[in-house]
Amino acid sequence: MKTTTRIFTALALGLGFATAQAEQPALKVCTAENEMPYSNQAGEGFENKLAQYLAEQLGRKLETVTWSDPRYFIRDYLDKGLCDVAMGVDAGDPRLLTTAPYYRSGYVFISREQDKLDLQDWNSPALKSAKRIAFAPGTPAETMLRAIGRYNDMFNYQQELVGFKSRRNQYVKYDNDKLVNEVASGKAEIAILWGPAAARYVKASATPLTMTVIPDNAKRADGEPVGFHYSTSIGVRKGDSALLAQLNNIIKDQQDDIEELLEAEGIPLLEQPETALSIN
Repeated sequence: MKTTTRIFTALALGLGFATAQAEQPALKVCTAENEMPYSNQAGEGFENKLAQYLAEQLGRKLETVTWSDPRYFIRDYLDKGLCDVAMGVDAGDPRLLTTAPYYRSGYVFISREQDKLDLQDWNSPALKSAKRIAFAPGTPAETMLRAIGRYNDMFNYQQELVGFKSRRNQYVKYDNDKLVNEVASGKAEIAILWGPAAARYVKASATPLTMTVIPDNAKRADGEPVGFHYSTSIGVRKGDSALLAQLNNIIKDQQDDIEELLEAEGIPLLEQPETALSIN
Protein backbone atom coordinates (compact mmCIF):
# COMPACT_ATOMS: atom_id res chain seq x y z
CA MET A 1 0.00 0.00 0.00
CA LYS A 2 2.85 2.39 0.83
CA THR A 3 4.51 1.66 -2.53
CA THR A 4 1.27 2.41 -4.35
CA THR A 5 0.92 5.67 -2.43
CA ARG A 6 4.47 6.73 -3.32
CA ILE A 7 3.89 5.99 -7.00
CA PHE A 8 0.65 7.93 -6.97
CA THR A 9 2.33 10.88 -5.22
CA ALA A 10 5.19 10.91 -7.74
CA LEU A 11 2.75 10.84 -10.63
CA ALA A 12 0.73 13.64 -9.08
CA LEU A 13 3.82 15.77 -8.60
CA GLY A 14 4.91 15.13 -12.18
CA LEU A 15 1.50 16.01 -13.53
CA GLY A 16 1.44 19.09 -11.31
CA PHE A 17 4.76 20.30 -12.71
CA ALA A 18 3.64 19.65 -16.28
CA THR A 19 0.39 21.54 -15.62
CA ALA A 20 2.25 24.46 -14.06
CA GLN A 21 4.62 24.57 -17.04
CA ALA A 22 1.67 24.50 -19.42
CA GLU A 23 0.03 27.40 -17.58
CA GLN A 24 3.17 29.53 -17.80
CA PRO A 25 3.59 31.55 -21.00
CA ALA A 26 6.41 30.36 -23.25
CA LEU A 27 9.77 32.07 -22.84
CA LYS A 28 10.26 33.76 -26.20
CA VAL A 29 13.98 34.15 -26.91
CA CYS A 30 15.45 36.19 -29.76
CA THR A 31 18.03 34.08 -31.57
CA ALA A 32 19.95 34.53 -34.79
CA GLU A 33 18.83 32.67 -37.88
CA ASN A 34 22.44 31.82 -38.77
CA GLU A 35 25.10 33.30 -36.50
CA MET A 36 27.14 30.31 -35.48
CA PRO A 37 28.52 29.33 -33.08
CA TYR A 38 26.02 31.45 -31.12
CA SER A 39 22.74 30.24 -32.59
CA ASN A 40 20.90 29.05 -35.66
CA GLN A 41 17.45 27.79 -36.63
CA ALA A 42 18.46 24.21 -35.88
CA GLY A 43 19.33 25.12 -32.26
CA GLU A 44 22.98 24.10 -32.61
CA GLY A 45 24.62 27.16 -31.04
CA PHE A 46 25.79 27.52 -27.46
CA GLU A 47 23.31 30.35 -26.89
CA ASN A 48 20.53 28.04 -28.08
CA LYS A 49 21.57 25.57 -25.38
CA LEU A 50 21.71 28.27 -22.74
CA ALA A 51 18.27 29.55 -23.74
CA GLN A 52 16.86 26.03 -23.30
CA TYR A 53 18.51 25.80 -19.89
CA LEU A 54 17.01 29.13 -18.79
CA ALA A 55 13.53 28.08 -19.91
CA GLU A 56 13.84 24.85 -17.92
CA GLN A 57 14.98 26.73 -14.82
CA LEU A 58 11.98 29.05 -15.15
CA GLY A 59 9.59 26.14 -15.68
CA ARG A 60 8.53 27.50 -19.07
CA LYS A 61 8.57 26.14 -22.59
CA LEU A 62 11.11 27.68 -24.94
CA GLU A 63 9.92 29.51 -28.04
CA THR A 64 12.66 30.75 -30.36
CA VAL A 65 12.11 33.85 -32.46
CA THR A 66 14.77 34.14 -35.16
CA TRP A 67 16.19 37.29 -36.70
CA SER A 68 18.47 37.69 -39.72
CA ASP A 69 20.03 41.17 -39.27
CA PRO A 70 21.89 41.82 -36.00
CA ARG A 71 21.55 45.59 -36.25
CA TYR A 72 17.80 45.85 -35.73
CA PHE A 73 16.55 42.86 -33.75
CA ILE A 74 16.25 44.73 -30.45
CA ARG A 75 14.18 47.50 -32.02
CA ASP A 76 12.09 45.26 -34.28
CA TYR A 77 11.66 42.18 -32.08
CA LEU A 78 12.36 42.75 -28.38
CA ASP A 79 10.97 46.27 -28.10
CA LYS A 80 7.82 45.28 -29.99
CA GLY A 81 7.14 42.31 -27.71
CA LEU A 82 7.82 39.62 -30.29
CA CYS A 83 10.32 38.09 -27.87
CA ASP A 84 11.16 38.46 -24.17
CA VAL A 85 14.87 37.73 -23.96
CA ALA A 86 17.97 38.56 -26.00
CA MET A 87 20.94 36.27 -25.45
CA GLY A 88 24.57 37.36 -25.54
CA VAL A 89 24.33 41.14 -25.25
CA ASP A 90 27.00 43.47 -23.91
CA ALA A 91 26.70 44.05 -20.19
CA GLY A 92 25.15 47.48 -19.66
CA ASP A 93 23.78 47.83 -23.21
CA PRO A 94 21.67 51.03 -22.88
CA ARG A 95 18.99 49.80 -25.31
CA LEU A 96 17.58 47.26 -22.83
CA LEU A 97 17.88 45.95 -19.28
CA THR A 98 20.84 43.61 -18.82
CA THR A 99 21.44 40.94 -16.21
CA ALA A 100 24.59 40.48 -14.22
CA PRO A 101 27.19 39.07 -16.66
CA TYR A 102 27.09 35.31 -17.08
CA TYR A 103 30.57 35.21 -18.59
CA ARG A 104 33.56 37.35 -19.47
CA SER A 105 35.95 36.54 -22.28
CA GLY A 106 38.41 38.19 -24.63
CA TYR A 107 39.77 38.44 -28.13
CA VAL A 108 42.39 35.85 -29.01
CA PHE A 109 45.37 35.26 -31.27
CA ILE A 110 45.02 31.97 -33.17
CA SER A 111 47.96 30.19 -34.80
CA ARG A 112 49.04 26.67 -35.70
CA GLU A 113 50.80 24.77 -32.92
CA GLN A 114 53.45 23.56 -35.37
CA ASP A 115 54.45 27.14 -36.19
CA LYS A 116 55.31 27.84 -32.54
CA LEU A 117 54.61 31.57 -32.89
CA ASP A 118 55.31 33.59 -29.76
CA LEU A 119 52.13 35.66 -29.67
CA GLN A 120 51.86 37.50 -26.37
CA ASP A 121 50.64 40.99 -27.19
CA TRP A 122 50.63 43.61 -29.97
CA ASN A 123 54.40 43.99 -29.76
CA SER A 124 54.97 40.34 -30.73
CA PRO A 125 57.39 40.08 -33.71
CA ALA A 126 55.13 37.50 -35.40
CA LEU A 127 52.55 40.23 -36.04
CA LYS A 128 55.16 42.23 -37.93
CA SER A 129 56.38 39.36 -40.09
CA ALA A 130 53.11 37.53 -40.85
CA LYS A 131 52.12 37.71 -44.51
CA ARG A 132 48.42 37.15 -43.82
CA ILE A 133 46.37 37.93 -40.73
CA ALA A 134 42.66 37.06 -40.72
CA PHE A 135 40.30 39.31 -38.74
CA ALA A 136 36.83 40.82 -38.87
CA PRO A 137 36.62 44.54 -39.76
CA GLY A 138 35.13 46.93 -37.26
CA THR A 139 36.58 45.06 -34.28
CA PRO A 140 39.37 46.01 -31.85
CA ALA A 141 41.64 43.82 -33.98
CA GLU A 142 41.29 46.25 -36.88
CA THR A 143 42.02 49.21 -34.61
CA MET A 144 45.27 47.68 -33.40
CA LEU A 145 46.37 46.44 -36.83
CA ARG A 146 46.06 50.04 -37.95
CA ALA A 147 48.07 51.15 -34.90
CA ILE A 148 50.96 48.77 -35.65
CA GLY A 149 50.92 49.55 -39.37
CA ARG A 150 49.62 46.22 -40.70
CA TYR A 151 46.07 47.11 -41.77
CA ASN A 152 46.89 48.34 -45.29
CA ASP A 153 49.00 45.22 -45.88
CA MET A 154 45.91 43.07 -45.24
CA PHE A 155 43.29 45.09 -47.11
CA ASN A 156 43.14 43.03 -50.32
CA TYR A 157 43.25 39.77 -48.38
CA GLN A 158 40.33 40.91 -46.22
CA GLN A 159 38.13 41.32 -49.29
CA GLU A 160 38.65 37.63 -50.04
CA LEU A 161 37.26 36.65 -46.65
CA VAL A 162 33.78 38.18 -46.96
CA GLY A 163 31.27 35.36 -46.59
CA PHE A 164 28.06 37.30 -47.22
CA LYS A 165 26.98 40.75 -48.36
CA SER A 166 23.45 42.07 -48.70
CA ARG A 167 23.07 44.40 -51.66
CA ARG A 168 20.05 46.02 -50.06
CA ASN A 169 21.53 47.15 -46.76
CA GLN A 170 25.28 46.56 -47.20
CA TYR A 171 25.41 44.24 -44.19
CA VAL A 172 28.71 42.37 -44.50
CA LYS A 173 29.32 39.10 -42.69
CA TYR A 174 32.57 37.27 -41.98
CA ASP A 175 32.10 33.59 -41.04
CA ASN A 176 34.00 32.63 -37.90
CA ASP A 177 34.70 29.07 -39.03
CA LYS A 178 36.16 30.37 -42.30
CA LEU A 179 38.52 32.74 -40.48
CA VAL A 180 39.75 29.96 -38.19
CA ASN A 181 40.16 27.63 -41.17
CA GLU A 182 42.38 30.21 -42.88
CA VAL A 183 44.95 29.47 -40.18
CA ALA A 184 44.29 25.72 -39.98
CA SER A 185 44.81 25.40 -43.75
CA GLY A 186 47.99 27.52 -43.70
CA LYS A 187 46.53 30.32 -45.86
CA ALA A 188 47.08 32.75 -42.98
CA GLU A 189 49.62 32.58 -40.18
CA ILE A 190 47.42 34.32 -37.60
CA ALA A 191 43.74 35.01 -36.96
CA ILE A 192 42.45 37.53 -34.42
CA LEU A 193 38.91 36.84 -33.25
CA TRP A 194 36.52 37.16 -30.33
CA GLY A 195 37.23 34.04 -28.25
CA PRO A 196 33.63 32.77 -27.95
CA ALA A 197 33.19 33.12 -31.73
CA ALA A 198 36.31 31.07 -32.48
CA ALA A 199 36.46 28.48 -29.69
CA ARG A 200 34.24 25.80 -31.28
CA TYR A 201 36.22 25.82 -34.52
CA VAL A 202 39.61 25.90 -32.82
CA LYS A 203 38.56 22.90 -30.74
CA ALA A 204 37.25 20.98 -33.78
CA SER A 205 40.20 21.72 -36.07
CA ALA A 206 42.04 18.70 -37.46
CA THR A 207 45.16 20.87 -37.44
CA PRO A 208 46.13 21.59 -33.81
CA LEU A 209 45.72 25.30 -33.12
CA THR A 210 46.83 27.57 -30.30
CA MET A 211 44.45 30.18 -28.89
CA THR A 212 46.01 32.93 -26.75
CA VAL A 213 43.89 35.52 -24.95
CA ILE A 214 45.06 39.03 -25.84
CA PRO A 215 45.92 41.21 -22.81
CA ASP A 216 43.48 44.01 -22.07
CA ASN A 217 46.11 46.75 -22.01
CA ALA A 218 46.36 47.80 -25.67
CA LYS A 219 46.47 51.43 -26.74
CA ARG A 220 46.02 53.16 -30.08
CA ALA A 221 48.73 55.31 -31.62
CA ASP A 222 47.19 58.36 -29.90
CA GLY A 223 47.34 56.68 -26.49
CA GLU A 224 43.62 55.88 -26.22
CA PRO A 225 42.95 52.41 -24.72
CA VAL A 226 41.44 49.66 -26.87
CA GLY A 227 39.38 47.07 -24.99
CA PHE A 228 39.86 43.35 -25.64
CA HIS A 229 38.02 41.81 -22.66
CA TYR A 230 34.22 42.10 -22.39
CA SER A 231 31.42 40.84 -20.16
CA THR A 232 28.31 39.25 -21.66
CA SER A 233 24.79 39.43 -20.23
CA ILE A 234 21.22 38.48 -21.04
CA GLY A 235 18.91 41.31 -22.07
CA VAL A 236 15.21 41.92 -21.47
CA ARG A 237 12.86 44.68 -22.55
CA LYS A 238 12.98 47.90 -20.54
CA GLY A 239 10.37 47.78 -17.80
CA ASP A 240 10.42 43.98 -17.44
CA SER A 241 12.14 44.05 -14.07
CA ALA A 242 10.41 40.88 -12.85
CA LEU A 243 11.94 38.72 -15.58
CA LEU A 244 15.28 40.48 -15.09
CA ALA A 245 15.24 39.51 -11.40
CA GLN A 246 14.41 35.88 -12.23
CA LEU A 247 17.27 35.65 -14.70
CA ASN A 248 19.68 37.26 -12.25
CA ASN A 249 18.76 34.65 -9.65
CA ILE A 250 19.48 31.84 -12.13
CA ILE A 251 22.85 33.37 -13.05
CA LYS A 252 23.73 33.70 -9.38
CA ASP A 253 22.51 30.28 -8.23
CA GLN A 254 23.41 28.18 -11.29
CA GLN A 255 26.73 29.75 -12.29
CA ASP A 256 28.52 26.38 -12.18
CA ASP A 257 26.09 24.85 -14.68
CA ILE A 258 26.38 27.87 -16.98
CA GLU A 259 30.18 27.80 -16.88
CA GLU A 260 30.15 24.05 -17.59
CA LEU A 261 28.15 24.70 -20.76
CA LEU A 262 30.57 27.43 -21.86
CA GLU A 263 33.67 25.40 -21.04
CA ALA A 264 32.32 22.49 -23.09
CA GLU A 265 32.29 24.93 -26.01
CA GLY A 266 35.96 25.70 -25.34
CA ILE A 267 35.34 29.38 -24.57
CA PRO A 268 38.17 31.06 -22.62
CA LEU A 269 36.59 32.40 -19.44
CA LEU A 270 38.03 35.34 -17.50
CA GLU A 271 37.40 36.70 -14.03
CA GLN A 272 34.71 39.35 -13.81
CA PRO A 273 35.83 42.76 -12.53
CA GLU A 274 34.25 43.64 -9.21
CA THR A 275 32.08 46.36 -10.78
CA ALA A 276 30.48 43.82 -13.16
CA LEU A 277 29.40 41.50 -10.35
CA SER A 278 26.72 43.81 -8.97
CA ILE A 279 23.24 42.83 -10.09
CA ASN A 280 21.17 45.71 -11.49
